[in-house]
Amino acid sequence: MSTAILTGPPVPGSPLEGDLRSLGFDVRIATDPRETAALLAAVPAAERVAVVDPRFVGHVHALRLTLTDPRFPAATAPGALTAQPEARPALARALTSVTAPVPAEAPTSAPHADATGTAAVEGAPRPQGDDAHGGVLTLPDLLAEALRADGVGVHRPEFGTLVAAVPADPQSRKETRDAVEAVDDEAVRLRSAVKARDGFFTTFFISPYSRYLARWCARRGLTPNQVTTASLLTALIAAGCAATGTRGGYVAAGVLLLFSFVLDCTDGQLARYSLQYSTMGAWLDATFDRAKEYAYYAGLALGAARGGDDVWALALGAMVLQTCRHVVDFSFNEANHDATANTSPTAALSDKLDAKGWTVWARRMIVLPIGERWAMIAVLTAVATPRIVFYALLAGCAFAACYTTAGRLLRSVTRKARRTDRAARALADLADSGPIAELVAKGCARAGRTHTAVPLLAALLAAAVLGGALLSGSAGAVAGAAVAYALLAGLAVSQPLKGALDWLVPPVFRAAEYVTILVLAARSEAPGALPAAFGLVAAVAYHHYDTVYRIRGGTGAPPAWLVRTIGGHEGRTLVVAVLAATLTAGDDLSLALTVLAVAVALVVLVESIRFWVSSGAPAVHDEGEPA
Repeated sequence: MSTAILTGPPVPGSPLEGDLRSLGFDVRIATDPRETAALLAAVPAAERVAVVDPRFVGHVHALRLTLTDPRFPAATAPGALTAQPEARPALARALTSVTAPVPAEAPTSAPHADATGTAAVEGAPRPQGDDAHGGVLTLPDLLAEALRADGVGVHRPEFGTLVAAVPADPQSRKETRDAVEAVDDEAVRLRSAVKARDGFFTTFFISPYSRYLARWCARRGLTPNQVTTASLLTALIAAGCAATGTRGGYVAAGVLLLFSFVLDCTDGQLARYSLQYSTMGAWLDATFDRAKEYAYYAGLALGAARGGDDVWALALGAMVLQTCRHVVDFSFNEANHDATANTSPTAALSDKLDAKGWTVWARRMIVLPIGERWAMIAVLTAVATPRIVFYALLAGCAFAACYTTAGRLLRSVTRKARRTDRAARALADLADSGPIAELVAKGCARAGRTHTAVPLLAALLAAAVLGGALLSGSAGAVAGAAVAYALLAGLAVSQPLKGALDWLVPPVFRAAEYVTILVLAARSEAPGALPAAFGLVAAVAYHHYDTVYRIRGGTGAPPAWLVRTIGGHEGRTLVVAVLAATLTAGDDLSLALTVLAVAVALVVLVESIRFWVSSGAPAVHDEGEPA
């Protein structure tokens, strides 16, 4: 239960008190600001509190957006303010400053609050509600300004057509009430549950009805995490159906995969509809998407094997390509989201294209987002074979990767952005360097020999050496090249990754490691080597996705001991290369890769679950379209 304090006597006929109770608030009434301070002090420190002017007029959803969103330490709207436990000390200080007596020598225009909580400032500006209905400057408004002055981030929701105001007189109150009646609160709430930027398939074929499924779930007390889990289970059942290798199983798999995607959209819409955001929810939603897709790849490969067609190499290739695509996205965004002077002619052209509706949808479809990708996989599974599914997936993802990477390369070489230290640190974390690379980097730093072009050139040279050895077909040559790769990888991260194209360093390392595992397993004559390699890449990819989501949440990369324990990208590449060169009998390589996959998965999963369950890290924001 949270506590809301009305800073004055209730207005006759106002539904405000009932609205607050419907949002889960215990409503208390204060006669003046000093009593407000006393009532707030009596509320347990671990509870959310709200201060609301009793003359507030607006939609219930406007109050919900302002007072119940768990992602922000404080939020405000005209006549309403909320503070979570971390902002409570600042709120207490703000109340003290607002209720303090005005010194005799102070200017008469100094802000202070009268007995009703209204600012007694001659000529003070009146805040405007988002609905354009003006209002008086209230105690919650003064407190919001004081919190901002104290360094607290005070969120102000975008209301769109929703109304939130404190009318100054009976006439304006009537006009505001009329404005409230003219807008369907529930319709706005449903629209705002849908993400602002989504793919064509999701926008036109899923969201028109999934939002109603989200409302159905909300009215029955279901949580987004429960819907996310249901989506995962549905996808795993779909993978099981695909693994049967029968036409009926493939048809059922396609239908269930689409239904899993409907639930995947529903969980986010439910979170936005009911404002049920959480750290656990952000982690589950992010990681389960990858688990569902890659488990389905494995199901298709198992089903094909039952029919005598070995497509494990294609399944692993699809996972490698998809993961590398994501790493390109993550690295580019991390390198540029807080860069200064971050403009370019290419970005300006992109903005112009976004101004035309058809180009927006065309560009969103070209990159083959999850909705389009899963729809394609589901349909092809039902009507074709797993091999055809993977051929289409590889072709589509390859084209999308070329399109997005080319655009980002053009932006990077034409802009004059200056990378921040935070961005360089994020790129270094995404590089996933292990003990060998760390030792080399420290040696280079002590030598003091650096050049701005070294990071990317060293990474590309490392990948080229490894790739050349893989083309030679000699396992011994690959093992030797893996040693050179590890040394050059250390050179690549021996200085801050602040160059225009240094965001390519992590994707280069991902591609080098994953492709090495794929090629060595494919060339091995050991039965089961490719499925074991699939499991190893899946475990390592989870670690890399986990690193991304931690950085996005502002909590930094996984602990250094974890990265060292699992070897870093160069250490794992070297281990796999040595195993492939030395284990040539029977199932030895398959067993070794399986043991390595299980070991990496256990270490990474245990630490990841411990972190996300107990760290209290903030959820990654995933806003819907402003109402």
